[in-house]
Amino acid sequence: MRLHRSYSGLGDADRGASAAIGNFDGVHLGHRAVMELARQAGDAIGAPLGVLTFEPHPREFFAPDAPPFRLMTAAARAHRLQKIGVRHLYQIGFDAKLASLSARDFAHRVVADGLGLRHVVVGADFRFGQGRSGTAKDLVALGREFGFGVTVAELMQFEAAGVPVSSTAIRAALSEGRPRDAKAMLGHWHRIDGPVLHGEKRGRNLGYPTANMSIDGLHPPKYGVYAVQVEVLEGPHAGRYGGVASMGVRPMFGENRANLETHLFDFAGDLYGAELSVALVDYLRPERRFDGLEALVAQMGADSARARSILATWG
Repeated sequence: MRLHRSYSGLGDADRGASAAIGNFDGVHLGHRAVMELARQAGDAIGAPLGVLTFEPHPREFFAPDAPPFRLMTAAARAHRLQKIGVRHLYQIGFDAKLASLSARDFAHRVVADGLGLRHVVVGADFRFGQGRSGTAKDLVALGREFGFGVTVAELMQFEAAGVPVSSTAIRAALSEGRPRDAKAMLGHWHRIDGPVLHGEKRGRNLGYPTANMSIDGLHPPKYGVYAVQVEVLEGPHAGRYGGVASMGVRPMFGENRANLETHLFDFAGDLYGAELSVALVDYLRPERRFDGLEALVAQMGADSARARSILATWG
């Protein structure tokens, strides 16, 4: 997959895709359906599959102080899109200049002239241009004028766990400690991706070394302990491991900055700086204080045993 961060200066080989347009946070089943329509349209005209998205998310641009809501980082989204066969990811910087473009200028300068897209697919509720003034119906008319095809995908009522699939419903499932329901809507386990950071090394001293990762900027799942699948994405330890992870603020040690601490089963080695992808498989229990380190270590052993049992079935 080729990643493009601008809509100007592209060579001929990077233009002419059939692209789905949207933010695609989580890359859930509804998003996949829109991308499949773009794939089918591209196959009919001999155009590769593309995705046009924006970074930062426009919601972050207009409300930078709002609570974190994203299900995945831009890097994690790119990794997921590559896995499903996207050939060109147009991850355009969203700034004041782009936000000020009229709907007509967006269609002309970005879609037609800049990226040279031959076909685009958007949802029926798609809005674009300054003040969200353009509608999907407007894009159809502008496509006819500027020479690109448009498919408007009807709002698809996928259901999982008894509710329509949406990023909002996925956030709710994660907030309530229901990662399996989130998986049903996503079509894959919810993952937290990022580098391993240096921590206090308490876990190592207790016999349960952990890989510490930041969740800054992400919607926080319910705090507590999870059974997890871990992919080490690079380096000498690259591979897949089972594990148990603690999400939260570590009340036992009086800390208040949330992070993710993961203990990998049957692993020995140094992961500092390595990129990990941690999939939340099942919620085991809420985080809590213990009477002492002995009680904490006993609970960590029980959590690990339970996580191993769950992963034997779900992993």
